[in-house]
Amino acid sequence: MNKERFSELRETIKKLPKTDLHVHLDGSIRLETLIEISKKENLELPSYTVEGLNETVFKSHYKNLEEYLTTFAYSCAVMQKPEYLEQIAYEFAQDNQNEGVRYVEVRFAPQLHINRDQSMETVFESINKGLLRAQKEFNQQEEITSGEAPPFYYGLIACAMRNFGPFSEYYKTMIDLLCHSDMLEIRRLASMELAKAVVQIRDDRGIPIVGFDLAGAEDGYPAKDHWRAYQYVHESFMHKTVHAGEAYGAESIFQAITELHADRIGHGYYLFDASKIKDAKIEDKEKYIMDLCQYIADRRISIEVCLTSNLQTNPSIGNLENHNFRKMLAQNLSTTMCTDNRTVSKTTVTDEICLAIDGFGLSNRPLKNCIAYGFKRSFFPETYTKKRDYVRRCVNYYEKLSAGIPELE
Repeated sequence: MNKERFSELRETIKKLPKTDLHVHLDGSIRLETLIEISKKENLELPSYTVEGLNETVFKSHYKNLEEYLTTFAYSCAVMQKPEYLEQIAYEFAQDNQNEGVRYVEVRFAPQLHINRDQSMETVFESINKGLLRAQKEFNQQEEITSGEAPPFYYGLIACAMRNFGPFSEYYKTMIDLLCHSDMLEIRRLASMELAKAVVQIRDDRGIPIVGFDLAGAEDGYPAKDHWRAYQYVHESFMHKTVHAGEAYGAESIFQAITELHADRIGHGYYLFDASKIKDAKIEDKEKYIMDLCQYIADRRISIEVCLTSNLQTNPSIGNLENHNFRKMLAQNLSTTMCTDNRTVSKTTVTDEICLAIDGFGLSNRPLKNCIAYGFKRSFFPETYTKKRDYVRRCVNYYEKLSAGIPELE
């Protein structure tokens, strides 16, 4: 496909109804807003220009996942007041709406933002206030009120952390108070406290908290450590997703599904890498991987694919063509394209889809499936009946916009 034709196709993809089921709020702040708030609060930045931050912090390439994660120290620092959380959430929704994303599930770790100025409830209320304002404004458009186009919806996902130190007032206080406990027990308690809080806030305040997640460094911090917290939200009828297979292998994904009842898997990149399997009891590693793939496919456990982010955090992948998304497609796994971090990875859902088309020849049926899976496997904050109607409306709109375009028919 020539550049001109690809450019035209990209504009069409931008208009198509899309989802983003794996995107971190603190990794998706407008750099202009980061600079603005930092100046107001006298926060130190390596640079106070967008260009300077792109050179020093938010790079095109990172050495590894650890360097990638250092960027969040700057973004979390500007998310410590209610008005800033509301502003950041509002702008985040607008950025998604402007590229055709009609449903988004934004995730964040509330315990990173709790301090003297804001409680757990305040964090959720402030973020929800910004998202809701953007939703109401967007859904007033005539093409939406007339029923011609689907409206914009959102859900919130709370992230527990696999590992943490005194990264916030909340965590520092917790570590200081539990000085006779080891960090493993403190991490378990933090996850359980978050689980109880999100269920209560969801039920008492009507905020659309639709899922529970486990994020942070994966290798050395197994998912099973957070079993109690996941069991609690599971028994409270909350959806579950887990970062797994981003820096560890198939065992981590299996553990997320069997121990934590995961409905979806974040990243899942190393699903097919036999060298990442460390359990000596697993003798036939290839068979183990194929059995796990069959299990995932049969139960339609969706993988939240983040191409750009994976290339940045795992430089060993090399070129896009080497990404295991190709194998996911070959195994007919349920996959959906996600950004992970719009600002940190300098990407959009449109960009991710275009990468998949260019790198893997993704077209017509597989492309439509990926977009449809995003809506179908979402943790939609309404009844199942309303979700089915909404999915159908989005798919119909997709078919209308893609009609007559050879690459999308």
